[in-house]
Amino acid sequence: MKFPALVAATGAALLLSACASRVDLPTRDTPPALRIQSSAIAPGNGGELITAASLEPGDILLTSVATLTSFGIRLGSFAPVSHAVLYLGDGRIAEAVGSGVRARSLAEVIAEEQMVVAFRAPGLDAAHIERMRAWALSQVGTPYNTVGVMLDAPFVLNRRVCELPGVPSPVSNFCMTGMATVQLGASRNDRFFCSQFVLEAYKQAGAPITTADPRWVSPADLLHMREGDVPSIPATQPLRYVGHLKYNPVPVITADGATSR
Repeated sequence: MKFPALVAATGAALLLSACASRVDLPTRDTPPALRIQSSAIAPGNGGELITAASLEPGDILLTSVATLTSFGIRLGSFAPVSHAVLYLGDGRIAEAVGSGVRARSLAEVIAEEQMVVAFRAPGLDAAHIERMRAWALSQVGTPYNTVGVMLDAPFVLNRRVCELPGVPSPVSNFCMTGMATVQLGASRNDRFFCSQFVLEAYKQAGAPITTADPRWVSPADLLHMREGDVPSIPATQPLRYVGHLKYNPVPVITADGATSR
């Protein structure tokens, strides 16, 4: 394919997918570069398989499972993950699910999910961990934010207009903030869906991952907050990839309509 045609095809694909992008300005040693949001996540992609011994309290586990609900979430967000879990330490996790907030063993999560990948927020200390764990356990039994999930699904799709390639970051952030205020204003913050719960735990611990409202953030957004990726919602600091606790890939529909694993 000739270069002009390649550029045109790339531009068309970006416009259709509306993946978040960022232009890195040139420096004395590097040319300008266009960075595109990536959903690639696999041990063979520079990652590694790890055991639970590699985890630390406060680690964020992103997962997917072979269910219709999980597939729908991944299809809507063009990402290979559909659920977020907070690791408490000592082989225990806390999570928000349909029945409400619960605590259970990490072994159960690994047994049930198709993929479990761990990320770590830098800068946590013992005091952060203790506050995070205490708050998370105090929320066990809190109802699930069903309305928030129902409102978040169209928001994830509609906000892609704000992420069109070439839109300056301040404009994109203003667009997304306005859209979230209108579309998610009716969602309650006294009950939680999975990623909202994880972000609220960090906020309550005094170590917020983002300045955005936790109700705006999906598991896919947490995935894109990792180092080297382009986040849709800015993070205070990029999350560090720790490793995969389990990897049995399930089909994912990508932004261009192709099926991948």
